[in-house]
Amino acid sequence: EVQLVESGGGLVQPGGSLRLSCAASGFSFNSATMKWFRQAPGKGFEWVSAISGDGGSISYGDSVKGRFTISRDNAKNTLYLQMNSLKPEDTAVYFCALVTGIRGQGTQVTVSS
Repeated sequence: EVQLVESGGGLVQPGGSLRLSCAASGFSFNSATMKWFRQAPGKGFEWVSAISGDGGSISYGDSVKGRFTISRDNAKNTLYLQMNSLKPEDTAVYFCALVTGIRGQGTQVTVSS
């Protein structure tokens, strides 16, 4: 059974940082392209970032480029999202997902003073 479990969310002040993690199991993690999405209150899903199975191909949405960094540790079957210079508009539930659409339950990130 495919499982994706996000963690690391929380409340942070504007300009602060958080690192999200996504623990994966039930599939061949090291060959899977992984993505991060987010959903702000009352809005649809927004794609944040993607990384190929070997980590050699990475892409970001325009709204997070230069502030967020996606990475993965295939030995630990874990995906990461380092978020720096956080803004109130980054407030959302963050999900990791496979390209098939399977995603975890999400972790809440709230950026507020």
